[in-house]
Order: sequence, then C-alpha cells, then structure tokens
Amino acid sequence: MAERIEMDGAPAVEATRVGRVRWTICGLLFFATAINYVDRQMIAVLKPTLQEEFGWTETTYADIVFAFQAAYALGYIVFGRLIDKVGARFGYSLAAVIWGLAAMATSAARDIPHFLMARFMLGLGESGNFPAGIKAVAEWFPKKERAFAVGIFNAGANIGAIATPIIAPILVFNFGWRAAFLVTGALVFVWLAVWLIVYRRPREKAGLSAAELAYIESDPADPPGDVAWLPLLKRRQTWAYALGKFMTDPIWWFFLFWLPDFFSREHGLNLLTFGPPLVAIYLISDAGSVAGGWLSSKLIARGHSINFARKIAMLVCGLAVLPVMLAPGTASVWGAVLLIGLATAAHQGFSANLYTLPSDLFPRKAVGAVIGIGGTMGAVGGMLMAKFTGWVLDTTGTYWPMFAVAGFAYLAALLVIHLLVPQMEEMRETV
Repeated sequence: MAERIEMDGAPAVEATRVGRVRWTICGLLFFATAINYVDRQMIAVLKPTLQEEFGWTETTYADIVFAFQAAYALGYIVFGRLIDKVGARFGYSLAAVIWGLAAMATSAARDIPHFLMARFMLGLGESGNFPAGIKAVAEWFPKKERAFAVGIFNAGANIGAIATPIIAPILVFNFGWRAAFLVTGALVFVWLAVWLIVYRRPREKAGLSAAELAYIESDPADPPGDVAWLPLLKRRQTWAYALGKFMTDPIWWFFLFWLPDFFSREHGLNLLTFGPPLVAIYLISDAGSVAGGWLSSKLIARGHSINFARKIAMLVCGLAVLPVMLAPGTASVWGAVLLIGLATAAHQGFSANLYTLPSDLFPRKAVGAVIGIGGTMGAVGGMLMAKFTGWVLDTTGTYWPMFAVAGFAYLAALLVIHLLVPQMEEMRETV
C-alpha cells in the first residue's frame, strides 16, 4: 500500500510519486561501500600468496588484521564526531581520500612493518564509510525507509566481497600482486569525483521536488541543542547499539579476513579456485542484506511498532546463523558454502536493522556520534577475534572454535539489546 503525506495543506501525495532522488544517493552509498570492501578484502584473498612470499605465520597475519582494526576503532570515534559537525559530504570525501591512498600504498610494501602501516591507514580511512553513509541515510530518508535504504547500501559490502576474488586473480597473474592493491585503491577516486558533484543535503539539492523534500522531512524535527559525548555514554540506548556491534561485528570480520584461508585449509582451494565459493557466499549475503531491511520496513508499513519490527527481523536473522557451527568438517565444499552463506546473509540482515537503531533512538544530530561509538566497539571486538583466531590456528589448526562463537553471537546480542532497550523510542530531550 502506498504511503501518503500532507504538504502545507495540499492534498495527500502518494510516496511512490514524490520522486526518487533519495535512491540515487543510496546508489552512491552502495558503490562506495562496494569499493571499500574490495580494498578491505584484497589482503585476505591474497593471503596465501603473500604468506608464501613473506613467510607469515597465522599470528603475523592476525597482527596485520589487528592493525587495520585498531585504526578502524580509532577512526570510528574521529569520523563519527567529525561527520556530525561537517556533514556527510565532506566527511565521506576525507575518508575516501585517506583509504584510497592507503590502499594504493600497500602496493609498495616490502616487509611486515610496511604492511602494518599501510593497513593501519586503510583502517583509519575506511572507518568513515559507515558513519558517513548512515548520516547520509538519516539526512535523506524518513525513518520508515531507513532500514531498507541501509540494507541496500550495506549490500555493497557483499558486491565488493564478490568482486575481490574475481578481480584479484586477473590482476595478480597479469601484473603481479602489487598491481591488485594499486588499481583497486585508485577506484576510490573515481567514486569521489562523482560524490562531490552529486551529493548535497536535501534542502541544498537542485532538482529535488517539494513533494520529495516534504516526504524526507516527514518525521518530527530534532530538538535544539548540541550533542555531548559524555551524556551519550551514559545512555542505555547507546550501549544497546554499541554492545550489539561488539558482539556481531567480529563475526563478519572473521568471515571477511579468514574465509579464503578456511577454504584453502579445509578443501585445498587456492587463488584460482576459491573464487566461486566466495562469490556464492557473498551473493547469498546480498539477499540477506536487502531482505533484513525489507522485513522490518514491511512490518512497520503493516502497522507494527519499530520495536517489534526491528527485533523480529533480528530474531529471524539470529536463528538463521546457528547452523554455521556445522561448517568446519563438512566434507562438501558447497555444503560449507551454503551454511556460511546463510550465516553471512543473516549477519547482513541483522546488521541492516542494527545500523538503524541510532536513527531510531536518537535525534539526527547525534546519529554520527552514536554510530562512531558503536563502530569503535565493533572494531575492538574484531581486534580480539583476530588475535583469538591467529592463536587458535597456530596452536590447534582448527576453525571449529571460531564457528562456534559465530553461531551463538547474534541471539546473545539480541538478548542484550532487548534487556537494555525493551521499548525503542526516540529520545526527544537534548543529548
């Protein structure tokens, strides 16, 4: 059923007719996220190649991942605050420049310190992607559409993860592994040029109809006042989001950085052969990302509360992750692909709803800061998961403990979120 809005006493206008400029903005966020994940995942796809050339142990590789995530944790705080001050347009641009240069600089790495430095700077720049993207969604979409919009642009992560194992062998076997980092890093600057031309806030955007602007601004206005971080840290709503990220982000990081090695160890695949399984997993993930956001948006459209819609969507996703515990030891490559693909799809659906919580619970002006706090917690969890994974693999050689953690993480996170925020309502007082 079409939504209807009122504009200054004019007759009701169907939402399907108010315009689609906001979806163009969503498309830009989608492509930025795809490039972000190509640059992020390239080192995971090339891990066997680099491990052979440089003699890395699993702990060494874990340290390189740890450096990325340490910078990601720091950068989330910085960019979350910065983007609330300067807006999505400038904040996203700055992040893109840093991560593009860092990705290209990886091509010049000669030893472990060089990789550590390049990955640290990459993490710093890439940490701005989601705070800026969520801020842009909060600026351009009414609350009823945000989970769906986040699900669409978050699906860019899966497209990036799909593209990486396809692009990497072509570049590596024709030009060497250094070209893989150089070329994919340069893609950032192509996107940046388009972003600077196209993106403006809704009230500054030429060609945006009055009807679409009214639809975008159909939620109640934010209360006055500045955002202070200390009061945010005292809010249980902040910790519901932050702990949800702390408990679930490490699972996605684990899949992103270790799945190529998992298929190499468990099924004997290599750079030329683990592409199809990875592509299949992230194609399945794409469906989960969009479906998770669609489910909660559909429930809201049918009259259910935001509290009910978000939590039911996350519950469905949490249950869908449980079978991933069977992936280690599964004899069939494609059996493991289906189990892991279901889990990654469920993660993306869970994440699409989790990412909307700051805009559900806080005024728009505080969204970037809360996203920054949560992203930092997620990255800290990822750092711990990286060290845990490196230690387990060096000492036992088995992936089972990590998959066991993955299986239960989402239901545990949902329980924590529900205990902290039994009813989701936006705070109307100044924060």
